[in-house]
Amino acid sequence: MNGPGSSDPGPREGDAILEGLAEIARDELGFSGPLHPEQNLVRDLELDSIRLLTLAMAVEDRFRICLDEDDEAGIDTVSDLVSIVESKLAESG
Repeated sequence: MNGPGSSDPGPREGDAILEGLAEIARDELGFSGPLHPEQNLVRDLELDSIRLLTLAMAVEDRFRICLDEDDEAGIDTVSDLVSIVESKLAESG
């Protein structure tokens, strides 16, 4: 029985965010491989400063959030980015 009060939470929000980030990586950055939480944005995804800016702008547009410099400074991995997006969505929701 899946109704109100059900213990099945459905898909995790973080998974949906990761899927959105993978789509951004493909469409905006030309990244063709799978996206994993532990990947480093600079080392593993080979994003330079321009591509990081492109990623930040695309994330803001897709998720309708605003990243500030403090947020961006704390983002090294895909998982860090997912966490920041989750936090921003929770603040706005």
